[in-house]
Amino acid sequence: QVQLVESGGGLVQPGGSLRLSCAASGRIFSINAMGWYRQAPGKKRELIASIRSGGSTNYADSVKGRFTISRDNAKNAVYLQMSSLKPEDTAVYYCNAEVVLWVGGPSFDYWGQGTQVTVSS
Repeated sequence: QVQLVESGGGLVQPGGSLRLSCAASGRIFSINAMGWYRQAPGKKRELIASIRSGGSTNYADSVKGRFTISRDNAKNAVYLQMSSLKPEDTAVYYCNAEVVLWVGGPSFDYWGQGTQVTVSS
């Protein structure tokens, strides 16, 4: 069984910064892409940043230039450094990992439990 555990959410003032962390554990052979999604009340869950095992990254336009995704392959961990936060960044943030469980096998999607980020004065 694979688990993703997130940490780092909270309340921050507009213009502030937060760092989210997510660590995967369990029977993992390798992890392909890892990503961060968010879901605001009444809205669909959206992908905001992703990073492949080689380090290539992609960002949604709404966070480009303000958020930075990184990963530590040795720790099966992914991070999201968020800066210049805005009230519209308020959402539950979820990490996602494409996990390969055995050699030559397919990847399976796993999700963290979600962490609340609230940007408010």
